[in-house]
Amino acid sequence: MKTTEESSAEGDLAEFRVNGTRLKKNLLQIAAFGKNPERGISRLGFSEPDRKARSWLIEEMSRAGLDVWVDQAANIHGRRAGKQPDLPAILFGSHIDSVPEGGIFDGTLGVLGALEVVRTLSDLGEQTRRPLELIVWADEEGVHFGQGLFGSRAATAGPMRGELDLTGSDGVSLHEWIVRYGQNPNEIERAILDPKSYAAYFELHIEQGPTLDRDGVPIGIVEGIVGIYRFQAQVVGFANHAGTTPMSERRDAMISASKLTQAVREEVMAKPGRQVGNVGLVRALPGAPNVVPGRVEVTIELRDLDESVVADVIARVRLRAAEIGREDGTEIAIEPFAAEGPAHMDVGLQDHIDHSAGSLGLGTYRLPSGAGHDAQNVARHGIPTGMIFVRSKDGVSHNPGEWTEWNDCTRGVEVLYQSVTELDAR
Repeated sequence: MKTTEESSAEGDLAEFRVNGTRLKKNLLQIAAFGKNPERGISRLGFSEPDRKARSWLIEEMSRAGLDVWVDQAANIHGRRAGKQPDLPAILFGSHIDSVPEGGIFDGTLGVLGALEVVRTLSDLGEQTRRPLELIVWADEEGVHFGQGLFGSRAATAGPMRGELDLTGSDGVSLHEWIVRYGQNPNEIERAILDPKSYAAYFELHIEQGPTLDRDGVPIGIVEGIVGIYRFQAQVVGFANHAGTTPMSERRDAMISASKLTQAVREEVMAKPGRQVGNVGLVRALPGAPNVVPGRVEVTIELRDLDESVVADVIARVRLRAAEIGREDGTEIAIEPFAAEGPAHMDVGLQDHIDHSAGSLGLGTYRLPSGAGHDAQNVARHGIPTGMIFVRSKDGVSHNPGEWTEWNDCTRGVEVLYQSVTELDAR
């Protein structure tokens, strides 16, 4: 909810310390890596455009005075010394890889925003008490290998079993790509961060949803990253000839599957809240135009910050499935097959970001993130984590039309600057 009557206030850009012109220039420069001739950016993690963008970024980070290195999971680190080097550092950053035909802001704003914070501190001749560490997570989108958040997962929990042996559409394994990036995947455990070495992690990101843009609020404070729960529904009827079986005598699994799809939507929306649900994958068997489907596989996905909300929704969906089966002469079994629990952002850092934005005259809105982010792995690793959202026009992302106004980018980076420096001063 909006925190003050001025929650739609935009703040005075003239009083900001960060350089919005330089930020815009950098965002457009990195957008050249992976730019499609038609439109959009295709800078997949572990690809040649990604490798070239990383080389450019490493040079920019070094030019900004950071001590730069790459860990064995291919995450890029850049550290700025503090007055008291033994204090736990403040970590901040995001990712620069994209989806195919993506936009120029997703992830990249958080990286170049963090770099702009560092440059602004140097412009002002300021040295923080704590060390600051800019992090560029490798392969957040996970397009090549089907597993997102690779770099942050490797740096917190280690890679999944067999993950390094996965082969992408280019025929090259993840193991080989890490080697091509100059690292030794056989020593990947060295990439794991020590939580005691970090006081906090901040990630600036576009919202990738319509809430801030719709409500005219410049800054979002992320309460947490929703849990993602997937269920496989098996709808079993009776396969028969589509031309000879009377309509009244069919046990059509597809009809029941379509009713189940509608039931998922209705039960997700039956109670107030921010929970969402989706049926995005349906497979009819035997899969012929002249055969009444005897079996249909339906994938149900539910997301919310509260696991009990998801449990309530799927329980009601199961009751509806039993009713549908009785009506249609079919059987419907729903079983869980994948679950990733929610990751809550640090409440103290949420309040801290709120105060930082308020001191700049910027209104805020607290909301969950329906998309996954590297921040969830960092939070689960025991490092206090806070996320800052800025408006994404019409909620569009993962699309060439993704757009965040340049002034909104500057506002977000100024809040990041304020949050980092105020936390350091405490």
